[in-house]
Amino acid sequence: MSDLTQTARRTVLAAGAAAVAGGALTACGGGDGGKASQGEQGAATPPASPAGSAPAAGGAKTIAKAADVPVGGGKILKEEKVVITQPTAGSFRCFTAVCPHQGCLVTKVADGTIDCACHNSEFKDTDGAVVKGPATKGLAEKKIKVAADGNITLV
Repeated sequence: MSDLTQTARRTVLAAGAAAVAGGALTACGGGDGGKASQGEQGAATPPASPAGSAPAAGGAKTIAKAADVPVGGGKILKEEKVVITQPTAGSFRCFTAVCPHQGCLVTKVADGTIDCACHNSEFKDTDGAVVKGPATKGLAEKKIKVAADGNITLV
């Protein structure tokens, strides 16, 4: 093996080990379930991570950022099968994204409704109630928490 290949390999291995160690330290926390005071934890903040990729405080998985949910609109999260709406500034709601009519995922949030393109059912963005059928049942509400840092987690 050339010196360049060995050096590159060592760099990759060292970076991987550091990432694993950092993840283990983050996962271990202070052993108090994340309830330590700011003084006990120090001033350091955890590294930023993309939405949906890492647990937030208390172990809940961040599914979105508040800044990514437009006021008067919403964000459909296909992987989680939920839709988060923000009907008015600072008011966030979450519903299943699965239309109760035939099980399609909703496709759009606009003009006060969550729309399913499969058969044109529409639901209110404030409470998931049916606005227009053929669906006869509204979207089930999901409980979420919006943290001070803007992370949104399912409860």
